[in-house]
Amino acid sequence: MEEEVVKKRPIISARERGPGPGRYALPPTVGYINHDYTKPSSPAYTFHSRQSSAMVSVDSSPGPRYNVDAHVTRFGRMQTPSYSILGRGRGLGQQSQTPGPGTYSPERAPPMNAHRRPPSYTMSTRTRFRTVDDVPAPNSYVLPNLLGSQVPHKPSSASFTFSGRRIVGAPSEDLSKSPGPAKYSSIHPDVVHRRQPSFSMQPRTKRPSYLSTIPGPGTYSPEKFYLHLPKRPSITMGIRHSEFVTPLVVDVVK
Repeated sequence: MEEEVVKKRPIISARERGPGPGRYALPPTVGYINHDYTKPSSPAYTFHSRQSSAMVSVDSSPGPRYNVDAHVTRFGRMQTPSYSILGRGRGLGQQSQTPGPGTYSPERAPPMNAHRRPPSYTMSTRTRFRTVDDVPAPNSYVLPNLLGSQVPHKPSSASFTFSGRRIVGAPSEDLSKSPGPAKYSSIHPDVVHRRQPSFSMQPRTKRPSYLSTIPGPGTYSPEKFYLHLPKRPSITMGIRHSEFVTPLVVDVVK
């Protein structure tokens, strides 16, 4: 008998009937029971159950029921100073017998500890012998002027004056009687120098009137100015085909 030759075909994953990804279960990484040994685990703690009353020692101390103020520390009471307003006393409503500052006269106290006292003066009244005094008032005196060099007992700076012009013997005296520079008339610069162009504004000779027959801009034909000159060739756009070309026949009559 001849053995059948089985051809090897490529593996197709859709034809495989194996378990799915949910079939496999990885070890957990939470807790310590069946923990994944390839991952590090932190220490785990549990709460032990309450022991029986026979095993617990007798404890008569109260629980944490004390209300300790937050300002009390192991160094003492740490708090900012606080103040309150006290009520008025019994004797404060009556008139006080305490003397005021104006009652004392410290200026009448004798010098103590060998301190020196400055001299003191008072203004007394006018005596009966000087009721009418012939002494002149301060505004009766006139002080000399201190400006200039007329005060003999006061130092003064040098002073100068301007004297009048002398006619005879002065430096300005003209003995030759020659004319001054203003006597001569100056020559116009255009006589000896190149004359520059001069312009003037002429008044309008005729008042324009728009009623006159003045041609407008459209009256002129600037394109015709070269009629008397040689003209360049001008080209126009003609028709696309010649008139002698055979027309295209589409509908043929039989």
